[in-house]
Amino acid sequence: MTTASTHERVPLATQAALIAGDIKLAHSIFALPFALLGAFLGAPRDDADAIRWGVFAGQLALVLVCMVTARTWAMLVNRIADRRIDAGNERTARRVFASGALDAKTGLIWLAGSAIAFFVGCAGFLVFFGNPWPLIGGAPILGWLTLYSFTKRFTALCHLVLGVALAISPIAAAVAAGGIEAATAPVLWLAAMVALWVAGFDVIYALQDLDFDRSRGLKSIPAALGWRGAVWASRAMHAGTIAALVLAWLASERLGIGFSAAVVAAAGLLVVEHAVLAVRGKEGIGPAFFTANGVLGLVVGAIGIGSVLV
Repeated sequence: MTTASTHERVPLATQAALIAGDIKLAHSIFALPFALLGAFLGAPRDDADAIRWGVFAGQLALVLVCMVTARTWAMLVNRIADRRIDAGNERTARRVFASGALDAKTGLIWLAGSAIAFFVGCAGFLVFFGNPWPLIGGAPILGWLTLYSFTKRFTALCHLVLGVALAISPIAAAVAAGGIEAATAPVLWLAAMVALWVAGFDVIYALQDLDFDRSRGLKSIPAALGWRGAVWASRAMHAGTIAALVLAWLASERLGIGFSAAVVAAAGLLVVEHAVLAVRGKEGIGPAFFTANGVLGLVVGAIGIGSVLV
């Protein structure tokens, strides 16, 4: 059993390793490609319509800083807020704060550090590029990311709150690179796509905890609608995902004909995801589930950035 002095006894490097493993930094792959695509869509350009790489390279570095630190904030809030709930769930009981490997005080220290690093990144856009919008929007963004961890206590729409949390990334990155005017229709449709995509696969992920959530009075679409209803809700969201991606493509002059490959690939991966779930049930929610969605993010992001650069 750990005590309140855990953070004093566990070496800092060990704390970092435990937290990094627990919040799964690799899962940044779900939002990061869309943040980068948003940044490329909003990138500053010269009179010949070429990206001003001397400026944009620095902006990209700051986007990465803000993305990693904002996600670290969100995941730490989630793990700290849910540590007692997680401790009662066999699937999540080994999480670092739920298991007592680190205490909440340690988590709060790391949480403060991630917030400081995030705002330093936001301030960098003002200091180096004269863009105040990241700093203006920083606190509301962290506020929304914090909200998600508490929504399952009072609404089954928690999945959509999570979707919107990740959907902020392409808008924020575009605005960080190009100012508020960079929040164009293609970027907004891309954000809608991310919101529906993430909400849809989070509904599937929550199927694992259907019985647990009901027993604890926690809210989720699976707990409210049952397995079959939740699966259909996820399918509807993922149909909307493809529709929003098509609208993003059609609204953009920079996403050329090649981006159609991203639309087809995304649709195919989502169909496969739901087919596997239909055949394997709960066993279909595992590493392959995360791999398929990670590939979707990488494919859409890479093809989108390639289209912008061509």
